[in-house]
Amino acid sequence: MKSFASDNWSPVHPVVMDAIINANNQHQAAYGDDDYTKYAQDLFRSIFGADSSTHFVFTGTAANVLAIESISHSFSAVICSEHAHIHVDECGSLEKHSGVKILALPTINGKITPEQIRPIIKSERYPHQSEPAVISITQTTELGTVYTLQEIKILADLAHNNGLFLHVDGARIGNAAAALNCGFKEMLVDTGVDVLSFGGTKAGLMFGEAVVFLKPGLDKHFELYRKQGMQLSSKMRFIAAQFIALLSSDLWRNNAMQANAMAQYLAEGLSKNAEIEITQKVQSNGVWAIIPPLLAEKMQNTQFFYPWDEQKDEYRLMCSWDTTKEEIDRFLDLSKRSNS
Repeated sequence: MKSFASDNWSPVHPVVMDAIINANNQHQAAYGDDDYTKYAQDLFRSIFGADSSTHFVFTGTAANVLAIESISHSFSAVICSEHAHIHVDECGSLEKHSGVKILALPTINGKITPEQIRPIIKSERYPHQSEPAVISITQTTELGTVYTLQEIKILADLAHNNGLFLHVDGARIGNAAAALNCGFKEMLVDTGVDVLSFGGTKAGLMFGEAVVFLKPGLDKHFELYRKQGMQLSSKMRFIAAQFIALLSSDLWRNNAMQANAMAQYLAEGLSKNAEIEITQKVQSNGVWAIIPPLLAEKMQNTQFFYPWDEQKDEYRLMCSWDTTKEEIDRFLDLSKRSNS
């Protein structure tokens, strides 16, 4: 059986795999000077506007680190949620490679608010204190929730009115757009976001992420940061070809809608068990639930998923583009039988 561990566990979508194979049929110029990369960058511009620029990297951690590093300084600070991937899941990469200090704010739903940010947005002990330069939010959040368009715009305005940038970690950006029933431009450009880490791997790609600068001039030194950060791919066409497959049709939206719908279906099934408590609004492709340890162990033996907060017996179950109702029904049925 498939697992609910992570959408990173899912296979490559067949359309994307075909795109990789097709890109392997001939010689192409290296380091992004190939036809596929140029076409993919044009495709991103058609989505995000002529002023945007897109650069491909291998991993989500690299996308986040290089995006933030390129719009900040070693004496800067970045404001984010306590659950942010840059804070808890990237092994201190941002601090190591950029020197930027992370200011993490507590949150019960993964979203940070202007009321939390305002008190720390200015350095009070200049020049002895790191000066905030970036607000970073995750869309969808690490708890599966989704910022509304209005919430993003308010944070962007707050950042810009105080000389800061707004960065979005979009590891699951397609799931967010599908949940909000909007396009990428509407969610990100029109709300004022400055730079986006655009996730591909969780959406059905084999590998590859993109850093998208939504304002002109912000990518001035990015090519150098990327090379120095060991993320300049010589055969970049294999990353670009995957994004072409994902974005040139409705594949990204179809994948996201399927994953989101399956999370809703899974949550409905889990909530029928009186022992299980759903702890977050199910707005994207993840379900967070408190499950008694013995029951959780039996369920994990049926189809694996990770603990989230072991002190609260809280677990995370993720759905992917290839999750089906039949698999969920089987999982719930086997879990029920193993508990009887």
